[in-house]
Amino acid sequence: MGKIIVIGAGPAGLTAAYELLKKNSGYEIIILEESDRIGGISQTVKYKNYRMDLGGHRFFSKIDRVNEMWDEIMPLQGKLSYDDKVLGRERVLAENGPDPEIQDRVMLKRTRVSRIYFGRKFFDYPISGKVFGQMGLGMMMKAGFSYLGSCFSKKPEDCLENFYINRFGKQLYSMFFEGYTEKLWGRHPREISADWGAQRVKGLSVMAIAKNMLSKIFGGKQKKVETSLIEEFVYPKLGPGQLWECVADEVKKMGGEIRMNCAVEKIYAEDGKITGVEYSCGGEKTRLDGDIVISSMPVKDLVKGMDNVPDDVSRVAEGLPYRDFMTAGILVDKLEIKNKTKMKTLGDIVPDCWIYIQDPGVKMGRVQVFNNWSPYLLENPDKNVWLGLEYFCREGDEYWSMDDKKFADMAAKELVDMGIIRSSEAVLDYHVERVKKAYPAYFDTYSEMNKVIEFADSFGNLYCVGRNGQHRYNNMDHSMMTAFEAADNIISGKSSKENVWNVNTEKSYHEQKND
Repeated sequence: MGKIIVIGAGPAGLTAAYELLKKNSGYEIIILEESDRIGGISQTVKYKNYRMDLGGHRFFSKIDRVNEMWDEIMPLQGKLSYDDKVLGRERVLAENGPDPEIQDRVMLKRTRVSRIYFGRKFFDYPISGKVFGQMGLGMMMKAGFSYLGSCFSKKPEDCLENFYINRFGKQLYSMFFEGYTEKLWGRHPREISADWGAQRVKGLSVMAIAKNMLSKIFGGKQKKVETSLIEEFVYPKLGPGQLWECVADEVKKMGGEIRMNCAVEKIYAEDGKITGVEYSCGGEKTRLDGDIVISSMPVKDLVKGMDNVPDDVSRVAEGLPYRDFMTAGILVDKLEIKNKTKMKTLGDIVPDCWIYIQDPGVKMGRVQVFNNWSPYLLENPDKNVWLGLEYFCREGDEYWSMDDKKFADMAAKELVDMGIIRSSEAVLDYHVERVKKAYPAYFDTYSEMNKVIEFADSFGNLYCVGRNGQHRYNNMDHSMMTAFEAADNIISGKSSKENVWNVNTEKSYHEQKND
């Protein structure tokens, strides 16, 4: 039938290829990946005998089609649907540490714990009713009255700041959202579109938290629980990249081709259709012609690589902002913060998957405790702790340009300053990773994104999918869903792309950023 070029071997690109091949679409599939790693931002970085998850990727979705694909790739007992009583599959567990008898290609069921570290204290995240008790009487009353005020006087939701205040009150907003959001985006929340909140924290509010608590107390079902409040998720034994490496293997088995280290630099178009691409590999440029292009590359770069683009479209695409980030993998002998919860953990470390750092004097944004994602991500999980320290930055800025050792030393010093480790001598090893265009941002020319969408859709055989392909801050399951929709359109011959762009725009899907 022809040839389909898929740009990017991340979740969206691989899902599209897998779906088209599985359904015997008849097309030849060639994936072009600019890096030497599978999985995009969902890759697993291997360093010595350690593995790093870039950003933290929990596998949970309300979308049955997504869950079914995960089951196909890592088949296990049962089926995860949103109606399951415990919101999880019956899975091989690794709650008490690595078991050499557990096969590699499995998902582990994990308990989700994410907390805010503020003023050397832990607070529940997402915010729960316990937060008020953790504050002390004076602060609790201030936060309570602030929230009540927000109930009676709503602000126009013309920016992210007002979005948060309407749901939590000014006091909770200033404590738990304002500083972290500015750290993440490099912009104050009043400069960011409310679209980010509307997409990432739909439905999450003090009232939603209260309903969730009452549901637990009276034994109600969790059918309508916000995804932000889930307590369990599943996770590949060797990190998220393991699943996508398995998908890549399946794509190859079904006849697809994946070309690594091939960066697409130019898009050829003629008479309203994309005719091919030019990619660079090892300094050599190659033109590859195709009948259909599925692009998960940053839409900013896609437009830049095309000729005869209207000036207005070029301006909007060029102005689309991103945030990059860096992760320092830090291996330490122990943590100074203690496990004061009732949860049992290997080595009795804190049970958190993430620790959100709210202290304004600290540049670090978030700490991943890899031991709690999967004990198979490190050697000796009962003796050492493997941390991922995340910093949000801009490509080329002072952090991005820092020498790896200097960056790791700075990160370790912040851990000491916060009382998380006793001294820099606790650090046994480190590894630094840089991730470009990790977070599509909702400011600058983003408000005119429709101009770019209309231009892209003017090419009948071009499909933009995934987080960067659509410049939309999607989670992994929604990125996969854009690929499913694109594959469906190709197979059925549907011309409209509306269903592809409309993934994760419905108001009923409640999600909160964690991957």
